[in-house]
Amino acid sequence: MKKSYSFILSLILLSCCSYPRLSAQSRQILLSGEWSFRADPMDIGIGSEWYQQQFSEKIILPGSMTTNNKGNDIDVNTPWTGSIFDSSWFIKPEYAKYREPGNIKVPFWLQPIKYYKGAAWYQKTVTIPAAWKNEYIELFIERSHWETTVWIDNRKVGMANSLATPHVFDLSGYMSPGERRITVRVDNWVKDFNVGQNAHSISDHTQSNWNGMVGNLSLISKPKLFIEDVQLFPNIHKKEVVARLSINNTTGKVQKTDVRLSAVADKKNAEILNPLQESFKLRKGLNTLELVYPMGTHPLLWDEFNPNLYSLTVTVEGKSSADVQTVSFGMREFMSEGTRFAINGRPAFLRGTLECAIFPKTGYPPTDIDSWMEIFRMAKYYGLNHMRFHSWCPPEAAFDAADRSGFYLQVEASTWPNQGSAVGDGDPIDKYLYEETSRILKSYGNHPSFCMLASGNEPDGKNQKEFLTQYVNYWKAKDSRRLYTTAAGWPVVPESDYNSTAEPRIQGWGQGIHSIINAQPPRTNFDWSEIISKWKQPTVSHEIGQWCVYPDFKEMQQYTGVLHAKNFEIFQQMAKEHGILHLADSFLLASGKLQTLCYKADIEAALRTKGFAGFQLLDIHDFPGQGTALVGVLNPFWKEKGYVTGAEYSRFCNTTVPLARFSKMIFRQNEILTVPVEVAHFGEMPLENIVPVWNISNAKGEIMYEGQFASITIPIGNGFFLGEIRQSLSNINHAQQLTLTVSTGNFRNSWDFFVYPSATPSDHDDILITQQLDSKAIEQLKDGGKVLLTLKKGSVAKNKGGAVAVGFSSIFWNTAWTGGQPPHTLGILCDPHHPALKEFPTQYHSNWQWWDAMSHADAVMLDSVANGLQPIVRVIDDWATNRSLGLIFEVKTGNGKLILSSIDLLDDKQNRPEARQLLYSLSDYMHSEAFNPTVEVDITKIKNLFLQP
Repeated sequence: MKKSYSFILSLILLSCCSYPRLSAQSRQILLSGEWSFRADPMDIGIGSEWYQQQFSEKIILPGSMTTNNKGNDIDVNTPWTGSIFDSSWFIKPEYAKYREPGNIKVPFWLQPIKYYKGAAWYQKTVTIPAAWKNEYIELFIERSHWETTVWIDNRKVGMANSLATPHVFDLSGYMSPGERRITVRVDNWVKDFNVGQNAHSISDHTQSNWNGMVGNLSLISKPKLFIEDVQLFPNIHKKEVVARLSINNTTGKVQKTDVRLSAVADKKNAEILNPLQESFKLRKGLNTLELVYPMGTHPLLWDEFNPNLYSLTVTVEGKSSADVQTVSFGMREFMSEGTRFAINGRPAFLRGTLECAIFPKTGYPPTDIDSWMEIFRMAKYYGLNHMRFHSWCPPEAAFDAADRSGFYLQVEASTWPNQGSAVGDGDPIDKYLYEETSRILKSYGNHPSFCMLASGNEPDGKNQKEFLTQYVNYWKAKDSRRLYTTAAGWPVVPESDYNSTAEPRIQGWGQGIHSIINAQPPRTNFDWSEIISKWKQPTVSHEIGQWCVYPDFKEMQQYTGVLHAKNFEIFQQMAKEHGILHLADSFLLASGKLQTLCYKADIEAALRTKGFAGFQLLDIHDFPGQGTALVGVLNPFWKEKGYVTGAEYSRFCNTTVPLARFSKMIFRQNEILTVPVEVAHFGEMPLENIVPVWNISNAKGEIMYEGQFASITIPIGNGFFLGEIRQSLSNINHAQQLTLTVSTGNFRNSWDFFVYPSATPSDHDDILITQQLDSKAIEQLKDGGKVLLTLKKGSVAKNKGGAVAVGFSSIFWNTAWTGGQPPHTLGILCDPHHPALKEFPTQYHSNWQWWDAMSHADAVMLDSVANGLQPIVRVIDDWATNRSLGLIFEVKTGNGKLILSSIDLLDDKQNRPEARQLLYSLSDYMHSEAFNPTVEVDITKIKNLFLQP
């Protein structure tokens, strides 16, 4: 049965609840500083009429209970807000010491110094000046978490529950001159409606479920005739802006009024615009006016390259009073054109990341512009132009900073209605979603950076598709200043202005080692054209990446605020207990290089897809919750980790990116390298008369081959063919890592590929190469011989490492939240100068030549062979288990010498040049005098590694 959502129509009434910027001529009483305070854990304050009492405890606002060190100590019964899918911490013996009072450390997210869920009361006494008698007075709370109820003296004013916008209370009639007591009850319980326990607007996964009030806290006195709201609708084609004004006449009678508009550009030497003035008669109460303001002959347009802003000053003059409000806006048109976005008529491609309310210093988002300017500066440095606010909406300062930085924002209406919540089923969340969206558009709708809106993230509900289709249609008709989609992730419906879907990415949820990057030999010639061909509107790939890196334990010293990295302390101690803590920095750098390679593959696939609209990374910086998802090349403080700079990252993530379509990354020397080359260019203007150049260099940086393509003017878009590289590799007489670099003007990109000899020398007679530790191998070792034992995949016993899911890519998101989705490893770590790898060119970390090895390998738990055994090639384990794992190691056993490779180097080796070359390099090392293992083990230790028949 179809449900009725007739309550939508009632939202028109919300127009009287808009939240304006403060008028220039408003008088304010700032409420920052010391307040009286009382916690109400039993929720008895209303019934006991606490608003009539005075509180003895003190607290500093703006701030939270946590920033004031108030609340309860963390223990095993802390009532967290957020799903915990892995219950290991609560039950497993290895975590027992972290469940003890005084040593509580949780692994699933950052740990607050105190925790409180429930009602808390805040109280402040103010003196209202005589000049405010009979004035319109507002209480302005820029951001509260969460529900606020306000009393003045003993009189209740009302309640507000927005998670996204200021809480504003009309105190007219409550605030006569003299001493007045303001009491605010803040409640952070999920009550009448459930936005979703994992929504980043409320969850402990990221910002924390804090209790308090932050940002601008003030009382505001306004004239009896005042501007309540200004909404601006630019039209770049008509070169005008439509100003829709809400003016409140509280004089009690009709007022003759002059309304004057005057706009000024923030750019020097811009065209001077003439003011506009009109006269109106305003009835009592709220009046809605519409004026059309001409923007001159050449209005300055806003986009990522030229974030030009205007300030529109609105003046309302009555007989005895005047009010002035200044609003910042930009002349821009962000729309869909076919399967692409367009900004002011020019194709645009979104290179985005998520921001999930991650603020460890305070546990809540900053409300100052400088903090947000730094965030956007770092995002831009890494080549991005777009940010998605996952299941939350930031404060005004974020929009201001994005306006100035030229960033395109996707905002969401505070919800992740899943895992205990749903939309479309007639629950209170349905109505709240519309109300919250209305508040968001009223509060932030004038910002040119506010280009996209979704209801929230990944919804549940049997009627979600019908409900969210109606939601999209409603807001498209009501406010055309941005584009709308149902929700991030799903459902995809034709009514949306754009799609948000996880289909176009190289690792999908649940794919494990069966994804493109893990199941298919490395290449760069695939794209998402077939996927997006079924839709007519733009498609943005949802939460691509999610590639993890080993923890940076040096980062722990940065947690000087209310959220501490106790999860890192657990992981660090575990690494210490397993004897690998000294390798932590190396693990970070090696896994970071692999992580970067995975992100490069993801991003380039998006850029290769003609007609694609963009991507949203999860994430450019770490996500500390959901089991600890170390997916960022930046840490939660937007700081670099040391393995990739913004200059390096932006070679493959930028306005202009050369792209090479390799059919494979591994070649033999008797092959012709054939690589089509193209470019994606979404710059400010076409690139005129560009001569693309290319070169191939070796590991020393020496150029071996080079060339150029014909001169070309590159339009705005992607999939523009530059030419094809055809290069014989016949003069390469030994294994090499080579790098192709393509440059188009000032932009260049590069790809490592590997060339191996067409044939390798015959095996050495003094070395037995075998896949089984059979009697022949054991006899050879007893006789003082050499054995290279290369195991078939699946041969290692589960309790010796065989249960470790090995794959090429780094860990996807994390194993705790995904239920152990493979792979469980973070790539390899080796000494590239080890003589065993002399004939197998490698860096200290995984690159494409290790894909074959990781696809044919088991891990070996090294301590099951010998404590502290140092392998030739190590595989980096999941930070949540921190086992010492190896792929290749050497030992003495019996009278002989053994290299064990848990990589199968024999099966189908004629079609696996990497395996054949690695086998040759190991056997050549074993044939040399350098082969002299120092660790001696009993042969039974080796036997015990295998699955028993």
